[in-house]
Amino acid sequence: MPLDLNQHRARATRWGYETRLFVGALIVALPALLTLLVVLWTDEEMRSWAMLASILVTLTTVVLAFEVRRRAVYPLRTMANLLEALREGDYSLRGSAARRGDAIGEVVIEINTLSQTLREQRLAVEEKSALLAKVIAALDIAVLAFDAEGFLKLANPAAERLLGSPFDKLNGRAAAALDLGDWLGAHEPRISERTFPGGSGRWEVRRAQFREDGRPHDLLVITDLSRALREEERLAWQRLLRVLGHELNNSLAPIRSMAATLAKLLAVEPLAEDWRDDAGSALGVIGDRAEALARFMARYTAFARLPPPKPKSFAFAELVQRIVHLEQRMSVLVEAGHEIQINADPDQIEQALINLLKNAVDATLPGGGEVRVRWQQSGDGVTLEIIDSGSGLPHSENLFVPFFTTKPGGSGIGLVLARQIIDAHDGSLSLENREDAQGCVARVILPL
Repeated sequence: MPLDLNQHRARATRWGYETRLFVGALIVALPALLTLLVVLWTDEEMRSWAMLASILVTLTTVVLAFEVRRRAVYPLRTMANLLEALREGDYSLRGSAARRGDAIGEVVIEINTLSQTLREQRLAVEEKSALLAKVIAALDIAVLAFDAEGFLKLANPAAERLLGSPFDKLNGRAAAALDLGDWLGAHEPRISERTFPGGSGRWEVRRAQFREDGRPHDLLVITDLSRALREEERLAWQRLLRVLGHELNNSLAPIRSMAATLAKLLAVEPLAEDWRDDAGSALGVIGDRAEALARFMARYTAFARLPPPKPKSFAFAELVQRIVHLEQRMSVLVEAGHEIQINADPDQIEQALINLLKNAVDATLPGGGEVRVRWQQSGDGVTLEIIDSGSGLPHSENLFVPFFTTKPGGSGIGLVLARQIIDAHDGSLSLENREDAQGCVARVILPL
């Protein structure tokens, strides 16, 4: 039985679909044709016409079978052409005269819908690809793509400038030949100093992987940190020099004025009777301003020589309570949090929190109000907030600039020193105005 079934399948595959359809149409008409021939041959009056009638009926049946085959095959060939166009990526062809309720029409309508969907999707992909290409080309960051063997396959204009050659000359070159072999093997972001034909400096390197045509590729993103660092350094020096210049002018202006006054006083002949009093007063002003400059330089030296932290485990709540008790000018409300042990330099953390609490009390005392301290554990860190009822933060970008202050007689290093201490502990310090009332919130986040 299996052999007979296989033989039947083999014979079926030798005949095409169109031949089988034609033969099937003839087989359908064969019973009627045989019945007609029997009737004609049994009727003696029609027997003389039986042969001619048989030939005419047979020819008519064959012609009709061919027409049935053509009508059945034509829409199938149309659908084959539509599907071939889809396979070739041509989504503009559409099947016509298709209507709902018809089996072939339903298939053609679905093919037309599929073609329209694929066309819209390809258009969306092309638009996104064009946008991505423009964005990559406009980036001031070098972007390079390498295949699985480490040969360059893509480079944006920034990468061309970095490597000192157009992509036509770089295409297909090995990463090692471009002095990028070690970076291509890096699994974590790194910062390195290196010299390329297009420049030298410090570079941040990030590596990612993607697949194209089923094969793995590596993406290398190289960012020039030198320019950004130089710009930040320049801005930092500008802010620092602006504050230093202000402080120095505040002392040098009266010294210069008093020196000129003394010169005029001593140039008069004979000397005035009260010249000693005037000279003493001028020298006193000069001495006071010189002493202020000395204190200023001492504060600067202390700020610049902050030692590295010496961490050890201690109870955070006890440290906060100790700081609050040091403030005698007003009662500070403590919203006690969980008992937390953190690993940090307690002396430096204490100094930072003292500075922040002192600022909060200074801001609250003139108008009255309260100062609150609260903390809570958040994940693997602790968040402490010092909330005051003062006038809020001034609109200034110099809050963390050394020696900048908005308070009369302020040193301008409290906030800067607090931030430097907290940064050294891998924490963060932020200041923001309160949303629920007037005042400021100083938020400190420290790792446990």
